[in-house]
Amino acid sequence: MKILVTGVGGQLGHDVMNELSLRGIEGVGSDLAEEYSGMKDGSAVESMPYVSLDITNEKAVKECILSVKPDAVIHCAAWTAVDAAEDEENREKVFAINEKGTRYIAEAAKSIDAKMMYISTDYVFNGQGEKPWEADCKDFAPLNVYGESKLAGEKAVCANLEKFFIVRIAWVFGLNGKNFIKTMLNVGKTRDKLNVVCDQIGTPTYTADLAVLLADMIVTDQYGFYHATNEGGYISWYDFTKEIFRQATELGHEEYREDRLAVCAVTTEEYGISKAKRPFNSRLDKSKLVNCGFKPLPAWQDALRRYLSEIEGQ
Repeated sequence: MKILVTGVGGQLGHDVMNELSLRGIEGVGSDLAEEYSGMKDGSAVESMPYVSLDITNEKAVKECILSVKPDAVIHCAAWTAVDAAEDEENREKVFAINEKGTRYIAEAAKSIDAKMMYISTDYVFNGQGEKPWEADCKDFAPLNVYGESKLAGEKAVCANLEKFFIVRIAWVFGLNGKNFIKTMLNVGKTRDKLNVVCDQIGTPTYTADLAVLLADMIVTDQYGFYHATNEGGYISWYDFTKEIFRQATELGHEEYREDRLAVCAVTTEEYGISKAKRPFNSRLDKSKLVNCGFKPLPAWQDALRRYLSEIEGQ
């Protein structure tokens, strides 16, 4: 089986390529850069085939997919800068990447009868209430431009393909790139007090764990909509931050001790700053995974422990 993976310069695409390599599956990576420009960690990604691809170029997408002839495409590439997406000068580019680029890939995949996996987000919903969003829920009401563009991408996949997986994730962290954990660790080194939002609720997703699930899924014909985050319960960003610092302290980083660094819970309104509206409810119902025979991701607490150990060695 040959799988084309877009966005291999990012957190998830990098880990998906590594997982495919571990399984002996032929993977071809793609991203905008002329050469692979992701994390230089000696992983399989660096030695696997790579093609430079601008997914907003319809002709280039068609030529790439007709040339590679993949059996499946795992589409990880996306505009993910949520606040920057709100800037009027960026809106056209955001939709060019998240909607048009996705549509071009879906159309090209259809032309060679390849299956497609599209990575989406809880931001397609309105983020209200406390009930977890079900995978097949169609109550779409994005709060911001990023959510609108990802929903448009979902619709493009559905309109063009029958053999598709749409996998919604939330609160992503991985080795290759920026994320909330790295930000907290960096900020925590230089401050004695941090304010962190306590009324936005969800569950983190470790890209290394997610990559295992995606590799499990892509070789099947269990098509449809899925939700995937780590297990371990729903938490706030405040809860997550406290556990990040607790585990970092256990690893010997004294600067994150509770008596040296105070973490204060604040509401979204009190915190302010953000250009884009953020969902209060990012809870995702993942029961469909088990119902369709897929293995849930490990608990987020365990994922965090493994992740912190990994970045220790970087």
